[in-house]
Amino acid sequence: MSFSPLHIWASMGPLSKVIASILLLMATMIVAVFVERNVTLLRAKSETKKFLRAVVALLQPESYSRAVEVAVSHKASPFARLMAPVLSKLDSSEEKNLSRVEVARREAERQKELVGEDLRRGMNILASVGSVAPFVGLLGTVVGIITAFQGIASTGSGGLGAVSAGIAEALVETALGLMVAIPAVLFFNQLNSKINAVETELARRTGELLDELEDACGARVTNSRKSL
Repeated sequence: MSFSPLHIWASMGPLSKVIASILLLMATMIVAVFVERNVTLLRAKSETKKFLRAVVALLQPESYSRAVEVAVSHKASPFARLMAPVLSKLDSSEEKNLSRVEVARREAERQKELVGEDLRRGMNILASVGSVAPFVGLLGTVVGIITAFQGIASTGSGGLGAVSAGIAEALVETALGLMVAIPAVLFFNQLNSKINAVETELARRTGELLDELEDACGARVTNSRKSL
């Protein structure tokens, strides 16, 4: 028996070929998700640095509208996407007091959930493939063994060579399923670690920014009361 991919493919039954094609499609999907998410996270890191450099000088009440425009122009940055509606809340009223900052803080919590969902786009594919692919491979093996025994029954030749060749070809499906599932789990864990780090950084940066805005607004309220 030859273990070349072409020979194994040619010896498979129609249903086994369908199952193998599904596994190959799963492999293509997890590679696509892994590459796309890594590229997106790298770009997000670069865009966040650019956004922070541009927005620091605009965190003044009279510059909030300009800061919103800067945030909107850096859509590739998760932090910019989070801060755009938050800064809009701060800029939506002429009165910049503690209650307005509290509204912005609540908006930040809502936006963190939305940004987190966007960061995890495609992760369900990795999780599903990692858990399902071994069973799909096992299904292919069962189908292959059934096909092998049906062939033996129809030809009447049940020698050890015929049986072992059919079973070996069927077990290729299980091996293929594992070869798809193992990278899917590794890809998921690697991306999940990166996304958790991004979410932690988002929470820290947002909290620091809102604390500074609250302190600044509180100081302005205190000063206005003293002037009265």
